[in-house]
Amino acid sequence: MQGATFGEVFAVKEFRVLFGSFALLVGGDSIKMLALSVLVYARTGSAGLSAAAYMAGWLPFIVGGLFLLSLADRLPPRALMVTGEVVRAVTCLLLAYAGLPVWAMLALVLVTGLFTPVFFAARAAMLPDVLPGDAFVLGRSVLNVASASAQIAGLAAGGAFLAVAGPSGALATTAGLAAVAAVVLRAGLPYRSARGTARAGAVRQTLRVNRRLLADGHVRGLLLAGWLPCVCVAGAEAMVVPYLGGQGQAGVVLAAAAGGMAAGEFAVGRFAAPGLRERLSFPLAVLLAVPWVGFALGPGMAWAAVLAAVATAGLSYQLGLQRRFVESVPEEVRGQAFGLQSSGLMTGQAAGAALVGALGELITPGAAIAVAGGAGILVALALAGVLRPAAERSADPGR
Repeated sequence: MQGATFGEVFAVKEFRVLFGSFALLVGGDSIKMLALSVLVYARTGSAGLSAAAYMAGWLPFIVGGLFLLSLADRLPPRALMVTGEVVRAVTCLLLAYAGLPVWAMLALVLVTGLFTPVFFAARAAMLPDVLPGDAFVLGRSVLNVASASAQIAGLAAGGAFLAVAGPSGALATTAGLAAVAAVVLRAGLPYRSARGTARAGAVRQTLRVNRRLLADGHVRGLLLAGWLPCVCVAGAEAMVVPYLGGQGQAGVVLAAAAGGMAAGEFAVGRFAAPGLRERLSFPLAVLLAVPWVGFALGPGMAWAAVLAAVATAGLSYQLGLQRRFVESVPEEVRGQAFGLQSSGLMTGQAAGAALVGALGELITPGAAIAVAGGAGILVALALAGVLRPAAERSADPGR
């Protein structure tokens, strides 16, 4: 497999379109979640409802991932992605100006969010089509860096818009970004026909293909390797706010974590050859967990930021799994496979945050973060057979 370069990746027009629209999507969603949370809190004064509003955009991944993912292969991808942006724009405008009661606002976010996994899956499945071979892995690396950067920029911009225009103005800004992304996708991407065929109802076919993918031991192993280490890191990050006790300090640490992820993705994607990238998956998965154990020593904000940044640099372990995952799933269900990958990741992160959060009620937040790190080390060791490439495993006489 020949290595690719970032220049070759960005030379592909379709990738530039996907990159630009993805950055708009992530940044806009960061603004939307922050603005909705503030709007709900302003109306109700309830911290619980405000937190529920902030997380409402992610909860539908569970239902959508279980029952609707086959649509990503049954419908043309460009139409799906444009539809997703239009739905986001309309949803934000309704939240901003329709005067809905809080329960209706949350219901609107949940219902429209059911299809978010489908829109994400269509985008992810198109990437190997426009970037074959190792260029696909570099493309994923670039999108991951863009995601981390757009989250930071979106949260910063969201705070500015909230100060100047209030929650409704911030939501309207997200609607505008979604409209721009829809135009970019429609004008910049050529038409591609649907990847699969409609042999049954969408729900029935989604359940059948999910079972088929999970029954394949190789695919299941790669899915678990992509999910479980991230469950532990999500649990650790969920404890940063109660650990530091101050929202401003926690923001610094979480921003450092996003920066560490971006730096790790860039370094491994840019400087590691394809074979080395796959050999690094196991040690990087261990690195993802080890620094969190250091929170047992009670570090202050500065050292906590350093530990978080070093840990999240290990998220680049996933780059070594991407080529194998694409090659392991049938092309006609690739959209659903990527959707299952992302839905399981979102669901697992929510579960990890909830579990470690519950543990933090029983022990100190720092100890809970350390436990999450220890669990991550055990998970990486248990998944070593998947994380290490086949050639390395066969050369190990102990396996």
